[in-house]
Amino acid sequence: MKQINSAFISVFNKENLKPLISLLKKLKIKLYSSGGTKIELEKLGCQVTSVEEITEYPSILGGRVKTLHPKIFGGILYRRNLKSDLEDVKKYDIPNFDLVIVDLYPFEETVKNNANEDEIIEKIDIGGISLIRAAAKNFKDVLIISSKELIPKCIDVLQKNNGKTSLEERLFFAKKAFDISSNYDKNIFSWF
Repeated sequence: MKQINSAFISVFNKENLKPLISLLKKLKIKLYSSGGTKIELEKLGCQVTSVEEITEYPSILGGRVKTLHPKIFGGILYRRNLKSDLEDVKKYDIPNFDLVIVDLYPFEETVKNNANEDEIIEKIDIGGISLIRAAAKNFKDVLIISSKELIPKCIDVLQKNNGKTSLEERLFFAKKAFDISSNYDKNIFSWF
């Protein structure tokens, strides 16, 4: 079992967040977040460290580039049992992310709503899909929640285990994440 001590949260859809955030607060899990999600978490009474505080870089290109940074991805991808990874994390002052909660821009809905091409292109998620894939790849150490539909299951797991997760639970969520990411890419491919 692995204890969750910190969470990186960056979601487009902020529905269903409140019960999960309440649980994370109760479990004393340190929160990190980006832009609009950070504002929402602060409204829920959370203390949140922003992406910009970690990366020392602002969101740029109209929000197209926020989370794509070695300190964010390093905090997700480092192998907790590999000495060289632990040395890099220490050397470069990379935070630890045990839980990643990220969903994707609503590409499919935007297409269905007959949006124009520019609006559709802007709903092709880059940072979110990368965060999801990184966390799912490192399921041995990281729990990934990749859609609002998975939040109730996450709450159940964290409540049952008092903030700990088993390898089997992390693998379950990783499989869901790769299913979501592959379908997302298939929808983009079909549109093109």
